[in-house]
Amino acid sequence: MIISASRRTDIPAFYGEWFVRRLRDGFVVIPNPFNMHRFNIQSLRPNEVEAIVFWSKYPLPFFTYLPEIDHLGFNKRYLFHLTINPY
Repeated sequence: MIISASRRTDIPAFYGEWFVRRLRDGFVVIPNPFNMHRFNIQSLRPNEVEAIVFWSKYPLPFFTYLPEIDHLGFNKRYLFHLTINPY
């Protein structure tokens, strides 16, 4: 499975510590944006995730977490989609 992270918010810029905690726990609870009474529990175990795609305008704060993400078993199985604006 490929995890498309941070489409709703910029995890690399603002929530790196939270995301690493989720990786340590091995799962994330994802609320349904249209019905907050429904949610999905998504595994984040390295043996179940092929890659993680991060979407960001400013990934620099997240780079300090990459060695730990590798140590948790993802071994550089992540990539970044960057948004570049002219302002």
